[in-house]
Parts: sequence; structure tokens; C-alpha cells
Amino acid sequence: MSPPDAVDDAAQAAAVARTADRALVAAARHSAGRTAAVLGCTLGAAAAALAEPAVLGHTLDLLLRRDPAGSAWTLLCAAVIAAEVALDAVGARLTGEVDGRSTARLRRLALARLLRTAPHHAARHAPGDTAARLTAHATEAGKVPAAVAHAVAALLPPLGAVTALFLIDLWTALAFLVGVPFLVLLLRAFARDTHTSVARYQQVQLETAGRLTEALAGARTIAAAGTAERERARILARLPELGTEGRRMWQVYGGTTARSAALMPMLLYAVLAVGGIRLSAGAIGVGELLAAVRYAGLAAGIGAVTGGLAAVVRGRSATRRTAALLALPVLGHGRARLPEGGPGTLELRGVRVVRGGAAVLHDISLVIPGGTTVAVVGRSGAGKTLFAAVAGRLTDPDAGRVLLDGVPLREVSAEVLRREVGYAFDRPVLLGDTVGEAIAFGAGQGPGPEAVRAAARAAGADLFVRRLPHAYGTRLADAPMSGGEVQRLGLARAFAHAGRLLVLDDATSSLDTVTAREVERALAREIRPGTRIVVAHRLSSAVRADLVVWLEHGRIRATGTHGELWRHEPAYRAVFAADTQRETDEDTERDTQREAAR
Repeated sequence: MSPPDAVDDAAQAAAVARTADRALVAAARHSAGRTAAVLGCTLGAAAAALAEPAVLGHTLDLLLRRDPAGSAWTLLCAAVIAAEVALDAVGARLTGEVDGRSTARLRRLALARLLRTAPHHAARHAPGDTAARLTAHATEAGKVPAAVAHAVAALLPPLGAVTALFLIDLWTALAFLVGVPFLVLLLRAFARDTHTSVARYQQVQLETAGRLTEALAGARTIAAAGTAERERARILARLPELGTEGRRMWQVYGGTTARSAALMPMLLYAVLAVGGIRLSAGAIGVGELLAAVRYAGLAAGIGAVTGGLAAVVRGRSATRRTAALLALPVLGHGRARLPEGGPGTLELRGVRVVRGGAAVLHDISLVIPGGTTVAVVGRSGAGKTLFAAVAGRLTDPDAGRVLLDGVPLREVSAEVLRREVGYAFDRPVLLGDTVGEAIAFGAGQGPGPEAVRAAARAAGADLFVRRLPHAYGTRLADAPMSGGEVQRLGLARAFAHAGRLLVLDDATSSLDTVTAREVERALAREIRPGTRIVVAHRLSSAVRADLVVWLEHGRIRATGTHGELWRHEPAYRAVFAADTQRETDEDTERDTQREAAR
């Protein structure tokens, strides 16, 4: 890695860390009242635990002296113990509520940012990676506000206990303080080692989840290729590392616990020895010795502190994973509206798009008159899909501007933009419960049943939909469809929401030539008039277009009608060589079938 890349990665990591901290603060504010109540309950329980040795010691001294006040102090002991138990119970309940609310808020924020960013930014994280960040890691991150409250409260007993030791007897307090530096070093090493091991564990967990999701999505391909064993090995390849990091976390925790288990008895014995000497000298009483030993135990209570620290460290590390989604750039919108009745004139001025440090679209300048059907053609990798994404503002160019009817798309409100600019894709995802809802799915008020059926007819989908068990009311889960049928429903959805600009990104690739031509005719005759951008791989799409934009290596090589380019550009004809042969073969097959039928 070059130094500039290292600097960029460090800056990005620092930005994600700041975003994570801000997200945690926002989550704490979201449940500020409950978080404060958790802190109050835990502090109250800690104060009760801190008062308990003193009350017990004094009560014991009173009872040994047969003092009449002993009965009242016995009741006070019971009250202190009951208060500690009750406050712990209430704190536990409130902790669950704060954890749930904080987790829900982090998930909502991360999901909202994921849906508001450009698709190529969202694609930075694999689906499995994203799912892990929104589920397991968000859950761990949501525990931080309450964990901080518990960690703060966990400091009260040790600090208060040390103070109480000094108040009971100076020498017993000094005996305990001899071991304090060792406790501090133990806590510091624990926090450092836990952060490192947790970060590694979560990173391996993300990568394993990503590989698993990829395999599930490509299950048919894996089965057809006979590579199930290889994929299994690939998914589980880092499982030993995951186990190693998991064991390392437990080793850190176990090592700290073991060392504290060895240190604490030594401290207690030291306090007990010095306290016994002071008791024999008459400097303290039996109850004070009991209190001193109990306070020494509280002061050495590293378990509660390390547990709180571990929860905060794990949560902060998980928050940084979730915050990577919060750091995605937002595809912002303005408040401008488009001119009423505009024809859909699209203008690209000096558009340049960079991906991975390299320009993918170079200085695209083009005016597409309203109502024009434009075929965008070119070999694979020419930049056609990116051109389509920029044209309808699924992403923003790094330089230049895109205008629709004279209004920059950056300034158009989200509602107007998605109402007036529609898309259909080569591999559409159907959303909704039923087939009809999948076609009607979109921004704003959905089309009525008749409009849905009309869109399906235009997309060549009505016939097979009506054959389904409940036609348009059939649940998507109960409607197994081929790739071509899914693509037709994607087209129907775009047609049902057609505005002044409609972008078809290779949206007929899974259709046979006859169906594709029928869809093209329906698009010209039955769908709301407007500007069409068709990412074309088929010769017929280019032939029917009013204008052809020929891309090569991210630049416009030529524009014109299909006839002009076909006559004068041999390289343009080569772009469609394979498709021309395919259409010829399909025509020959249909002619053969007709002859056989006669």
C-alpha cells in the first residue's frame, strides 16, 4: 500500500470512529431519561452496597454490647439489603429497555443512511457484511449507553471502600493500598488486549457472514458447477481464525480474572492481618474489623469494573462496524420542482464519473430532446449502466451537471424526481406481498388495479399473471417465475410509474426477440409519452430508437441514427455482430416451426 493510500485509510478510520462516538451519544440522548434512571439505580445499589459493611459492623458492635439500639440497627441492615436488591432489579429492567431502544435507533439510522446513499456506495459492503452490521453488531453497540452507566457505578464501591478504610483505620487502608498499583496495571492491560481481540473477532465474523450470503445467493450456480465442497471450504476458511480470536478474548478475560483472583485474597489477608493486630491493640472493635474486611473486598472488586469495561469496549468496537454504514454519503435532494408539462429534455454537461480512482465516464456532454427515444450502445465495460444511473440520478457525477427540463437534478426534490424519472433493470427485485403490489410498488400514490393491468399488458406480463392461482392477488412467494417473467414484472412496474423520463437499463435482456419487440412497440404506443433511455444490447432496440449514443471506454464515440452509424461505422456494426446472428437464428427457427405446422 502506498503512503497516500495509508493516509486515506487512516483518515477514513478516524472519520468512522468519530461517527461511531456521535452515534453513541445520540443513542444515549434518545433514551436519556431511562439511561439516567439506570445510572441512578446502579449508583443507589452501589451506595447501598457501600453502606452495608458499616451498618453491619456497627450493628454487630451494638449487639455484642447488648445495646438496646441494636434492634433498630438490625432493621436498618435489612432495609439497606432490601434497597440494594430492589435497585438492582429495577436497574436490570431499565437496562433491557435502554439496550433495546438504543439498538433500534442505531439500526434505524444505519438503515436510513443505507437507503439514502447511492447504490454503488451501498454496494461497498457485501449483503452478509451489511446484515451482520445491522443485527449482531448493532445489538452489541446498543448496549453501550447502559454499560457506561454500569461501569461508572462500578467505580463507586472501590473508591468509596478505600475512603471507608481510611475512616476506619489508617493502617488497614495503607495495607490495602500496597496492592492498588497492581490492580491498575491489570485493568489497563485488560482494556488494551480486549479491544484488540474483539476488533479482530468482529472483522473475521463480518467476512465469514459475507461469504455465506454470497454462497446462498449463488446456490444454483454452485450446484451446477459442482463446487459445493470448495465453497464450503471457502466459507469456513477463517473459522479457525474466528475460534482463535474467540479463545483469545476468553484468555484475556480469564487471565485477568485469574490474576485478580490471586491478588484479591492477598489484599484481604493483608487487611485482615493488620486489622487483627489493630484489634488486639484495642484501636478498633470487632465490628470495625468486619467492616474493614468487607470494604477491602469491595475495593478489590475488579470483577465488576472489568465486566463493565469489557461491555463498553465490545460495544464501541461494534459501533464502529455499524457506523461504517452511518458514514456512507447521502444522496441529498433539493426542493425544486420541474416545469409543468415539460417534455423531458435531458442535458448532460461535462459529466465525469470516477470509480476506484479511475475515470469511468469522461466529459460526457449531450442534449437529448424531450420525447426522444435514445439507445445507449457499446461493448461491455463501455459505461452504459453508469450513464443510465447518472441520467436518472441514481448517482451523482464527480464533475459536471445533469439537467431535466432545465432544472439540475441535484436541486429537484426526491418526491418529484422519483415520480418523474422511472427505471427498469436487467435483474429487478420484486417488492410487495402480491404480484399486483409488486407492479404498483413505487413512490407516491400507487396506480389503481386497471393501471396495473394495463402496465402488465404493455410489458407482456398479463397473460402469465392471469394464469397464476389468484392472478394479480397471488403472493410472490407462491408464484415461481422464470427470469424473463420477473423481468416483465420489473418492466410493468416501470411502465406503471412512467414519468417524463424512463430509463431501461438492459431491461429486456431475458426476453426473447419477439417479446422484446412487442414491449418496444407498447412502450412507443401505450405508455405515457416522454423521453426514453434504453441501454441496448439488441439490434432491434437501436433500430427503433430516434437517436443512438455510442459509448466506448467511457466516452461518446458517436451519436446519430442507427442507419447513419450502421452505414458509415464498421466498428459500430461489430458491436451488434453477436446479436445480429442471434436474431437471425431465432427468425430461422420460427420459420422452420411455421413450415412444420403447415
